[in-house]
Parts: sequence; structure tokens; C-alpha cells
Amino acid sequence: MAMTRPQRWVIFLALALVMAVTRIHLSLFNHDVRDASWAVFFLAGFWLRGSVRWAFPLLMAEAVLVDYLVIRGQGLDFWSHYCVSPAYWALIPAYFSLWLGGSWLARHQRGLHLSTLGLAVVALLASEAACYVISNGSFYWISANVPQPRSLGAWFENMGDWYLPFLTTTAFYVAIGALLHVLVIQLARMLGHAASRDLRS
Repeated sequence: MAMTRPQRWVIFLALALVMAVTRIHLSLFNHDVRDASWAVFFLAGFWLRGSVRWAFPLLMAEAVLVDYLVIRGQGLDFWSHYCVSPAYWALIPAYFSLWLGGSWLARHQRGLHLSTLGLAVVALLASEAACYVISNGSFYWISANVPQPRSLGAWFENMGDWYLPFLTTTAFYVAIGALLHVLVIQLARMLGHAASRDLRS
């Protein structure tokens, strides 16, 4: 589905807002709002595939800015925070793998068909796994905050502890995005049919 430049900006701003709101880990109604960043990069790759040169760097800069503001808001130095180390820069290829997964899906999907759902599952699982291995692996092997000695066995155990929560959260937000995508397409078709009937009458 071809989009105009204003439509791309609307989608970008909506995704940026979702990431900003969820990345600060708000607590609403006694429940933590899970970070939607991984899903945002996947959906951005799908919806904004031709805009990678500006959309990906802006989303990446936003992610870093939100992290900085949250950490500084806690009265901590950004570079001394537990989660920030030389491995932090690995988030660039990690998030880009999600973008590539969404972009691949956009190139290969064939509209609202069951085959597209299968492709979406494959693209999400593959790109989410790549993102997880890059982000988790870089932190485990590079960050000074991980106690010595390190081993492959301990790394695999660590990955196993966190993989499912990251996958379910990402899949949840992507499912919401997919539902909105279907609703918008169906609405556009309904309006198009109504307009064509008006022209014929």
C-alpha cells in the first residue's frame, strides 16, 4: 500500500509516541507498562520501509534520549548506569535487525491473506531472536557489570531466563499494530467502495 509523505510522518510520530510513553516504564493501574521499543522498530520497518535513512536514525536517537532522561531523572550519571556500557552501542544493530524483519515482511506480504500471517510470524520470530542475541550477548560478553567468570553455559542460561518475556511483549504490541493495519485497510476499502457507488449514481 503506497503512502504519501504526510501519512508516513503520521505513522512515524505515532510510533515515536508509543515508544516514548512505554520506554519510560510507567506504572498505570498498579501494572507496569511494558516497553514497546522492539515492536516499534519492527512495525516501523514494515510501514516505513522506504524511509530508513531518516526514520531509523530518528527512532534510535529517541530511544537513547528517553534512556538518558529516565536515568538522569533518577539522579544517576548516564554512563555509570548498570544498563549502559560499551555494549549499549550494540542496540543499533539489534534494533536494525527488527527493522529489517519488518521491511522483509513488507516486501514479501501479499495483502490480507493467511500466508501473510505466516510470513509475519516468521519475520517476527527471526528478527526478534536476532535482536535478542545481539543485545543480550553484547551485554553479557562486553559489559563490566556481568560478574566473572563468563561462560557459554551461563550465557545460554541467562538468555533463557529473559527470552520469553521479551518475545511475548514484542508479539503483543506487534499484534496490536497488525490489528490496526487490518482495520485501516478495511476502512479504506469501505470508503473507496462508497465513493465509487456515489460516482456511479
